[in-house]
Amino acid sequence: MKVVLQNLTKKFPSRDRKNHQDVVAVNDFNFEIPDGKLIGLLGPSGCGKSTTLNLISGLIKPTEGKIFFGEDDVTDLAPEHRGIGLVFQNYALYPHLTVRQNILFPLQNLKGEDKLSKTEMLKRAEEAANLVQISELMERRPRELSGGQQQRVAIARALVKMPKVLLLDEPLSNLDARLRLQTREEIRRIQRETKITTIFVTHDQEEAMSISDMIVVMKDGIVQQIGRPQEVYDNPVNLFVARFLGTPPVNVFTGQVKDGRLFISGEDVMEASGIPDGDVYAGVRPEGFVLNEEGSLGCKLNGVEVMGRDISIVSSHEASLNPTVRALIGTENRVDIGARHDGGEVTVRFDLVPHKVFLFDKVTEERVTALV
Repeated sequence: MKVVLQNLTKKFPSRDRKNHQDVVAVNDFNFEIPDGKLIGLLGPSGCGKSTTLNLISGLIKPTEGKIFFGEDDVTDLAPEHRGIGLVFQNYALYPHLTVRQNILFPLQNLKGEDKLSKTEMLKRAEEAANLVQISELMERRPRELSGGQQQRVAIARALVKMPKVLLLDEPLSNLDARLRLQTREEIRRIQRETKITTIFVTHDQEEAMSISDMIVVMKDGIVQQIGRPQEVYDNPVNLFVARFLGTPPVNVFTGQVKDGRLFISGEDVMEASGIPDGDVYAGVRPEGFVLNEEGSLGCKLNGVEVMGRDISIVSSHEASLNPTVRALIGTENRVDIGARHDGGEVTVRFDLVPHKVFLFDKVTEERVTALV
């Protein structure tokens, strides 16, 4: 089931006595979510992603715009008639019911033509439990389950209705790191098996990038960029997107483009052909540094962190907007190859990988591209 959002806007009345202007939580959101895909809504707290999910679910009504499920306008349709499955951050399981009873609960509330026989309800509950791999836990109560198991019960309860659209609102936030990794892999597996159109809300960019077919990056209610995770990571449209995606985060320097070259603190660090002259922010991904004792960019070495497959060189630079500059290099490198002593300080030098460097206008913070 494809989901189409047309000029979707949600405004809330201001609670500020001095400023009566409405708060815009979602601002003119336009997007078509393809049938059977998993879409990640991504952004910092307060960006409007959960509000967008609640608009799609029908829990709140839009101020402007329309929502379509397939060709059907569901903008004014009640949540229970939209054919959705909802999974929340806090699981929301009934503590006095068993796992089986929790999964059965949505089916027991079906009425009219949708009402099922007891045999059919039990069959569906078993199928949902098998799908999320909790069939052996059906007689337990929520207090007897781990956080990851409770979340699987919540997913099974959402799937048992055979929804057209599955909505997940930060479903992994209450889990520890190892369980988060395991559960997000399970969510992706389940989504691929069921082929249900799924919208996954998270503030964790690693979660969104690892399981989503496409991601939507939001800020202050406005969509910043939509695309495949790797495409957005490799080609951010503005400084916000570049800084939000990536672990460790992108390194940002103040710089200047002059005569087709990029300068950082007076050092000519790389070619910038076709870029108009002017002040810029230069974003360099951690993997965009190449250790070279004759490299064009010199940084003050603060330390080295060995992380198994990679080495993280931690340094500082007067033009860096980040407190530290982090460069990731392979373990086959020797860090001291690029270091020399200048006045008691250790300087490490790098060359920059061109396609891992992004230039942004210093005023608008929009991506600067070469003039054709």
